[in-house]
Amino acid sequence: MADDRNGWAVGQTGTILRTENAGETWVRQPNLKVEEGVHLFSVHAIDAQTALAVGEWGTRLYTDDGGTTWQDRSLTISPEHPQFVWLVPVEQEKVRSGGKVYEDVGLNDVYCRPAPSQTCWIVGEFGYIFYSEDRGTTWSRGAVKGDIRVDPVLFGFDQLEPGPDVEAPLRELVDKIVDQAHLKLEIEPVVSPREIAAFVQDGAPEELFDIIEARVAAVRTIVEDAGLLSDRIRILGSPPWDYEDFLEYDDQFLDRYLDGRSSETGSAILVRVAQNPYLFTVRFRDEERGVVSSLGGLVLRSTDGGQTWEGVQASQVKQALFAVSLTPWRSIAIGEKGLVRTSVDDGASWGPPGDGFPPIFTFMRDMDFAPESGVGFIVGQEGLVLRSNDGGETWEKVLGREA
Repeated sequence: MADDRNGWAVGQTGTILRTENAGETWVRQPNLKVEEGVHLFSVHAIDAQTALAVGEWGTRLYTDDGGTTWQDRSLTISPEHPQFVWLVPVEQEKVRSGGKVYEDVGLNDVYCRPAPSQTCWIVGEFGYIFYSEDRGTTWSRGAVKGDIRVDPVLFGFDQLEPGPDVEAPLRELVDKIVDQAHLKLEIEPVVSPREIAAFVQDGAPEELFDIIEARVAAVRTIVEDAGLLSDRIRILGSPPWDYEDFLEYDDQFLDRYLDGRSSETGSAILVRVAQNPYLFTVRFRDEERGVVSSLGGLVLRSTDGGQTWEGVQASQVKQALFAVSLTPWRSIAIGEKGLVRTSVDDGASWGPPGDGFPPIFTFMRDMDFAPESGVGFIVGQEGLVLRSNDGGETWEKVLGREA
């Protein structure tokens, strides 16, 4: 709701509803996502005329005329985008001809600070976080930071297997992250200009591709043998063996790939820890301090307006935290199977709730508090509704089983 009377609701297959009488009646608003059959997950009303909505397939919608028209500002793929090579040929041709192909990522929540603030945030899958300083007109990508580092795995000229001093550091790295489900490893090969010159002859890169794949496989085998599951390993810069198909439409395709793999510092496999958790809800206390709820009992925390984020393990129970809310007294995160965590230091540390929270064993899906008030509600599975009158210190079950 933008105010006491004007607001929006969003849902499946592009559904956008508008009310101008405090929710007594609702009017459906047409938009491009209805035709595309794209589901919308969240909407935020900035004022009675301006709102933002987000959803699957990188959907970002914007209106400044009360929803009469919705502008499509979704995430799209260009020929330079990493996802381009994975598109089917008909989609690649669509991109080349100027058509829209959307990123395969779900954006789950959008939130803006109340006026006179201009700041907004969006969160979603794969650690996607965006922040805006002009009420959603333009967006910048936030970064999820980690403090785990590992040196590159270096290779000599035409060397396929890493040296004997590589395995121990990689195993130590896996030991550090194996129990933190939101952390993944990115493995990216780079090669020296000398190798490119030696193993790409007459525009044929297959010999170089073989070398790159052998090195990647060697490093990947070490980290998998150390206990990291394959679905937590992401390979960047894999050789495009079907490059000839791309050259038919883009004669610079192979050159761009080789330029992207070339490294003046020499041949190596770069190994990075990537924090790309599945993010559900974002809220900010002020212009600088914010939190995001996530899978795996994880909360992300920012102290610079959403430009950078750090992960805080709010619970050792690896359950999802679906929603987070901030009151003047505490931060509260709720999730599946009765998981609740609270913080009194803006998300730096988290603990279980006090005795004022009733035993809950079902999913709790969303939560919010009235502005500048201690009155809040939690809703969830099987018609569950909880109410607090004191800023989340104590809660009463008002709907649901045994209410």
